[in-house]
Amino acid sequence: MTDLAGRTALITGAGQGIGRACAHVFGERGAKLILMDKNRKTLPGVEAELKAKGYHVQAHIIDLTYSKRLTNLMTEIRNRSHANILVNNAGFDRPGVTRKIDMGDFNAVIGIHLGVPFLLIKLLLPGMREDGWGRIINISSVYGTSGAKGEAAYCVAKAGVIGLTKTVAREAGLDGVTVNAIVPGLIRTPPMEKLPDKYKEPIIEQTLLGRMGEPEEVARVAAFLASDDASFVTGTTITVSGGWGI
Repeated sequence: MTDLAGRTALITGAGQGIGRACAHVFGERGAKLILMDKNRKTLPGVEAELKAKGYHVQAHIIDLTYSKRLTNLMTEIRNRSHANILVNNAGFDRPGVTRKIDMGDFNAVIGIHLGVPFLLIKLLLPGMREDGWGRIINISSVYGTSGAKGEAAYCVAKAGVIGLTKTVAREAGLDGVTVNAIVPGLIRTPPMEKLPDKYKEPIIEQTLLGRMGEPEEVARVAAFLASDDASFVTGTTITVSGGWGI
């Protein structure tokens, strides 16, 4: 098991799904946790679960797309803690084909999936570089590599995440900071569980392992990338899709 003792991980979208799984896996492996989510119903429950296990946790309910609020919160956090692992996971979708999608919806999806990771990297990277150690893990999607009908904004955003990953990896490598992206397939998160079977079943049929993935299966890859076991891995994408999209 990879050891994250002595590290502090900031995880966005930690109230459910992959973010919640990352919080549990990282906590189990010794990391201190800084969790962010806008969902007032789910994040306190995750915080309680983690504290019941004895993990060191700070939880912050915030809409990450409000850049000024996020910047102010990060200033407060940096005065108390020193995050040297960043997991950019938060996101939502506004489906629509290119011809019909509302521009406001398009910008909202780009903002949460790409703008927020960019800002958090901008705020945390200087400290990582000063320390000579840091891990940035960005959550992309198979749709960011393949495209998908009816998902114009989401696909563009997730493709942009890969471009951001490679760019920052080039900038930060000589300072001991690794930057990688995870490309999940169909994962059993709350939004995917609500997806009608007529949309899920064709994806499962195209998945070589013949099933949906579990959030913990993504989280364990994130924990590997955050650890010293992945010290020579940067600027790359790791696909966790059960073989869908190859």
